[in-house]
Amino acid sequence: MIAADPLRLVGLEAILNEIPSLEPVAVRLEFLPAEAERLSAAVLDSRIASGEGLIELIGKLRREIPAVRLIVLGESPDPSWVERVIGAGAKGYLLETAGEDEIRMALDVVLDGSVWAPRKVLARLIDSGGVSRATAAAQAGPVFSKMTPREQQVLRLLMDGKSNRDIGAAMGIDETTVKAHLGRMLRKTGATNRVELTLRAMDDHTSSLSK
Repeated sequence: MIAADPLRLVGLEAILNEIPSLEPVAVRLEFLPAEAERLSAAVLDSRIASGEGLIELIGKLRREIPAVRLIVLGESPDPSWVERVIGAGAKGYLLETAGEDEIRMALDVVLDGSVWAPRKVLARLIDSGGVSRATAAAQAGPVFSKMTPREQQVLRLLMDGKSNRDIGAAMGIDETTVKAHLGRMLRKTGATNRVELTLRAMDDHTSSLSK
């Protein structure tokens, strides 16, 4: 965790300490590369650099510590700005007003290899990467129809924003089994990650309601 304000650092640390699977560590920016080997992700307070300075900093950190997934805690909800932050190399973007549950979900998604950002931004990123949700859904058919009853349950929990741990607890299975379900669901739908899968399921659900 890297924050510009000591009070923000204390608050963030208090939230992360409530997540059993995490071991939060407060790190000064200049010492981050030296600590990289023992870090899986770094939550970066956007106030440590402004505007283009933040974009340059993210790029620099991605080059220096490519194995550490960066999550930016920012104040701007502007999709264009969030998209720039993600494009610079961050794997997640959280508004500074995010609560414990959202922070927990963001970390779970990022550590699972996907990207966390507001839904509108994710849709734009997926489309710009050559994966059109509308086209993919039209070619693959409704997402739910491809799933077994058990997989449909996993998908509903994903749409509710649940983490792998929460899904496992709700279904009485461990996280390894949840990940196995997700792997099969991704292969069935051709989705590249859990975020795209969830967005497509949400689109299907919205379309069915509008008919």
